[in-house]
Amino acid sequence: MKKSIFGFLAIFLISFSIYAQTDMQPAVKMEKDHSTGEIKLNFLNTIILGSIELGYEQFLSREQSIGVELHLNDRFGYNSQKGNRDFDASSVLVSYNFYFDGNQDAKLYLFPFFKYRFGEFTEAIDGITTVTNLNSGYLGLGAGYKWVFNDKFAFGPYANIARGFSSEVNDRFSAVEFKAGFSVGFRF
Repeated sequence: MKKSIFGFLAIFLISFSIYAQTDMQPAVKMEKDHSTGEIKLNFLNTIILGSIELGYEQFLSREQSIGVELHLNDRFGYNSQKGNRDFDASSVLVSYNFYFDGNQDAKLYLFPFFKYRFGEFTEAIDGITTVTNLNSGYLGLGAGYKWVFNDKFAFGPYANIARGFSSEVNDRFSAVEFKAGFSVGFRF
């Protein structure tokens, strides 16, 4: 049942993304001197966690965008890999970003998102190895602030909170996950 719901949600989000790009794209191109896409890296988590979080945003207008991110070496929150603990997980995050309250060069934004993490967490305690399956979906909300220079370079802090829907993950960690980051991006 869960796989059917996640499958339906994934198909819906992909369909909406394709519709938004084909139907709303001309409105963005009609504006002069406005970037339509941004590639970005979560610079903070690359340094702190060793997690590579790459993203892409497709702007529907100056105030809205659809985002897709790939998180390699993803971890639950800010749990460490010290000792006999090992996260072997990746995730995909899809968001809809709303930019507001600011000028053209700096804006606050909110983004509801869906994230799906896949992989496992291995931990050895007193010589006994336990494996936790991290395959799980998350619904969440995030907020941030972004500065843009010359409509080319964008950077800023953000934070999000999400609720996971896997009883196995919730038993080992928590049902609620908090993450933050500092994104550095290039617009084109």
